[in-house]
Amino acid sequence: MDELPGLRERKKERTRNLIAQEALRLFREKGFDEVSVVEVAAAAEVSKATLFRYFPAKEDLVLHRFADHLGEAARVVRERPPALTPTAALRVHFLERLAARDPITGLNDHPEVLSFMDLLYGTPSLQTGLVQRYRSQEIDVLAEALPDAADSTPLTRRLAATHLIVVQQELGMENWRTMAAGRTADEAYDDAVAEAERAYGQLMTGLDTVFPAGAAGA
Repeated sequence: MDELPGLRERKKERTRNLIAQEALRLFREKGFDEVSVVEVAAAAEVSKATLFRYFPAKEDLVLHRFADHLGEAARVVRERPPALTPTAALRVHFLERLAARDPITGLNDHPEVLSFMDLLYGTPSLQTGLVQRYRSQEIDVLAEALPDAADSTPLTRRLAATHLIVVQQELGMENWRTMAAGRTADEAYDDAVAEAERAYGQLMTGLDTVFPAGAAGA
């Protein structure tokens, strides 16, 4: 008798989780570049072909954790209250995630989270994959979700989406640097909120108010 669809899906999810767990364990122990896909497959007791069915590229063994957040900014924009602009809605959402110590904001000092972030930001190929794949996808879906204002074009919406996504990711990286330097999430919370307010404030008011005409250069 064939397995029920629900059972098959649960078995697939267990296999996927096991592969990901073994990969992270090995990457943390030896470094991402020092571990082969074959070694990960052996540790998870699956074939190389099976591993690639779940994770098409080696980088996906780490970056898949960001998949759950893909489209999150677009969702926030689509579901925002009518009184909020897209930028204001994303600002509120980021501040809420800071308060919740969501790892995606970088403001989380749990050892497992710090270890993962150290691996991610300490490995150039993973940073490249994050930027080239996930940032690009996030920008694409957010650009589609932004309102089609009278004077907007596909390019202006994409430029706006790029600013919004990069601000979010740069804030997360800066918070990780703070955690890596030894501060706790609670200690750094007020500063993280202030930086987020400044960053989103720049987008909401425009860069010309921050860097006005006549301001002296560096």
